[in-house]
Amino acid sequence: MTSTTSRAGSADGAGRPRRPRRPARAWRTRFSPHPAQLTVAGFAVGVLAGTVLLLLPFSHREGLRTTVVEALFTATSALCVTGLAVVDTPTHWSTAGQVVILVLIQVGGFGIMALASLLGVLITHRLGLRGRLAAAAEARTVQAGDVRTLLIGIARLTLVVEAVTAAVLAARFALGYGEPLPRALWLGVFHSVSAFNNAGFALYSDSLVRFATDPWICVPIAAAVVLGGIGFPVLFELRRHLRTPARWSLHTKATLLGTAVLLPAAAAFFTLAEWGNPGTLGPMSVPGKLLAGAFQGVMPRTAGFNSVDVAQMNTGTWLGTDVLMFIGGGSAGTAGGIKITTFAVLLFVIVSEARGDDDVLAFGRRLPRGVQRQALSVALLGVAAVVVPAVAFALTTPFTLDRILYEVVSAFATVGLSTGITAQLPVPHQLVLVLLMFLGRTGTITLATALALRTRPRLYRLPPERPIVG
Repeated sequence: MTSTTSRAGSADGAGRPRRPRRPARAWRTRFSPHPAQLTVAGFAVGVLAGTVLLLLPFSHREGLRTTVVEALFTATSALCVTGLAVVDTPTHWSTAGQVVILVLIQVGGFGIMALASLLGVLITHRLGLRGRLAAAAEARTVQAGDVRTLLIGIARLTLVVEAVTAAVLAARFALGYGEPLPRALWLGVFHSVSAFNNAGFALYSDSLVRFATDPWICVPIAAAVVLGGIGFPVLFELRRHLRTPARWSLHTKATLLGTAVLLPAAAAFFTLAEWGNPGTLGPMSVPGKLLAGAFQGVMPRTAGFNSVDVAQMNTGTWLGTDVLMFIGGGSAGTAGGIKITTFAVLLFVIVSEARGDDDVLAFGRRLPRGVQRQALSVALLGVAAVVVPAVAFALTTPFTLDRILYEVVSAFATVGLSTGITAQLPVPHQLVLVLLMFLGRTGTITLATALALRTRPRLYRLPPERPIVG
């Protein structure tokens, strides 16, 4: 006869029933973080590490000091590839501090979890399921099984584009402006990494204003901005199927169409709006105006460089830039904003509703309702993230609403363009911009998912009722 004391749940020595032990795997499953939570936590740890490094004495120039808020703001701006600054990058930070900023830009542009997963692949030649899920959640475009190949491809593309851009810029700085070779190489590398990752940090106090009419500086930087902001999935798909557009995915078609419309439209808008402005394009020659206008048309894709004085722009130009910054660039790239595909999906919804179609159609395909809800959620959360701080700033600061709105949208869309009021804002307002930059980089949907512990599917459906809309 088998003894009952040998079974799980049997009585202990005192005769009390034992509680069955929870399996270790079940405990890990219950408390293992969601991939989106890992992304947000990774960026938070990165911001903290960057802040600590920038607070160290070697990061700022001799005779200066860095406050905690200045270090936190700069670290967040760099890691979230924004470009807003409360201190002047070339004069406040030492070469070591600039290296820290450069590393934060590269890490933030590539992605915290994506970089960690890539390092795991390079060291162990393996990538666990959790790592694949975390990297896929950050990329938001691939399945877990494709992550290893994707990460290696992203790394190669990043190095190639940054190396080519850096070489062109370094040659121009050395041959055209007489910079010593080490200094020219450093300038080329810093600005190429900042451009491809859409960060907008520059090693000149006036950003790129002194190079406004130099195509050897502006064109390579603008090209790197476009390539980084268009999104890695689109670039990979174009590499495979460049000559067969029929095989392009809906995402690629929407991104390319939106880019093909927005880039020339933005360039034309800036050029015409600022053509006679004596503070921006007015004093330039016609070729210079065209180059500067085209360059500024690219920057609201979330790059943040400026070749004209933003503070001297017309109010209408600021408002138009707000719209372009809010839309941003391509998904799963280094750009910010609500993304071109989100904006395109909303346009497809409007067109289908105007036609009276039951389904939302785009390029011969039907958009699932889940995609429509996600696009609407991202857009409305983005509007809320911009409007609420803008109203609060307008009530508590002496700055005009047009400047405030420009600053807030630039922070949320991780652009980095500024009318010059960032450093003049009170510390609490600067901390709000830090939060907006973090929210804009991690993504409104990703952050919302990270805060939710689990999904709760409803096992029943309520009866429908149609409200009056409009």
